[in-house]
Amino acid sequence: MADAKRSRTTPRRRLLRRITRRTPTPRTAPAPRIPWWATLFTDAGRPIVAILVMVMCAPGEHHLGVLAGWDTRLAWGMASVLAAYAGIAAVVASRRPAGAPGKTSAVVGAWLALGAAMAAQPVSHLFVTGHWSATPHAPAWLVITVSCVPPLVLGHLLHLAATPVVTPSASVDTPSSAPVVERVEVPEPVPAAPPMPEQAPAPQLPAAEPEPEQAPAIIYRDPRCAAIRPLYDDGARPGTAAMRDALIAAGHGRVGDSTIRGQLRREVEEHEPHLADLPPALHATRTA
Repeated sequence: MADAKRSRTTPRRRLLRRITRRTPTPRTAPAPRIPWWATLFTDAGRPIVAILVMVMCAPGEHHLGVLAGWDTRLAWGMASVLAAYAGIAAVVASRRPAGAPGKTSAVVGAWLALGAAMAAQPVSHLFVTGHWSATPHAPAWLVITVSCVPPLVLGHLLHLAATPVVTPSASVDTPSSAPVVERVEVPEPVPAAPPMPEQAPAPQLPAAEPEPEQAPAIIYRDPRCAAIRPLYDDGARPGTAAMRDALIAAGHGRVGDSTIRGQLRREVEEHEPHLADLPPALHATRTA
């Protein structure tokens, strides 16, 4: 008896063990560690290099501002304008996702700001070293180009500020690192219901009679026929006098006898032929 019980439960236990068995997660190699001094050098070196670059580029941009006609103190704003423009356009171009509004404009602005900052240095140095001369006055192309830089920078920065930023929505479906264990529940056998005693058959109800279908509405060619048709509901074929009275009561005026019998009554009986077989009305036997 015990052997028979063990043989029945063993397949079920084996099935549950195979299903609930955890799959070993593959081990990934640990990421290589970066030395602390390399991280410190990178984090501290970037702002230092940025400050040095702006300090080195500021005299050349200031020089171009003076050549374009600005005062010596006001010309320092040219260095600030180009530095801020290059930094803002580069940050906006990097943060905005691909296809977002203003992405292309920010990338173009970043390249223009980089090109303007790069061009300001060699142009200024060419005048300082004597390769180009600004006496008795600076070239017209230099004055026009440098004078247009501040308003162009302001317009493009306002355009970037007014362009909406579309932030991608974060997905809520995050994969779980824990293994998913599926359990299969084996249904317990349901005991058979005991046989019920024989019962008398339920009484059969009479079948419901189908409702009579309604005949479609008749559309007469002559609308005056509608005033004559109710006279047939008495079970007799109306006479000419009765039809004339019905037409007058319906507001159609006095109609000739030939029109009543040859046109109106004929059209009514064409649509319903059984009406012609009705007996004539007693009070109108002579005129029918």
